[in-house]
Amino acid sequence: MLMVDGQTIPTDKEGYLKNLGDWSNTVATAIAQQEQIILTEQHWEIISLLRDFYQQYEVSPAMRVLVKTVGLQLGKEKGRSIYLMALFPESPAKVASKIAGLPKPANCL
Repeated sequence: MLMVDGQTIPTDKEGYLKNLGDWSNTVATAIAQQEQIILTEQHWEIISLLRDFYQQYEVSPAMRVLVKTVGLQLGKEKGRSIYLMALFPESPAKVASKIAGLPKPANCL
């Protein structure tokens, strides 16, 4: 469960939203705070890209696909694992997808 503006937002045991429609920028900020991340413009750029990717393919990208997609859309400098790790430590594909209100990527443990 996540509390945002006095509302209870249902999440699974790992903190992913149960209902994708519950997502908003405010919810994203609350999830990021739980992950100890303060969202910057660079974070929002990746979150927006992830949400667009999900809308198109109906799946959250695993790390390799995320890196490639970021590189193609935002440039080679940002399309690197090390850049994404700096923004979303531990597992960028998992953490960024969670903050973006998307399901956990299928092949991320």
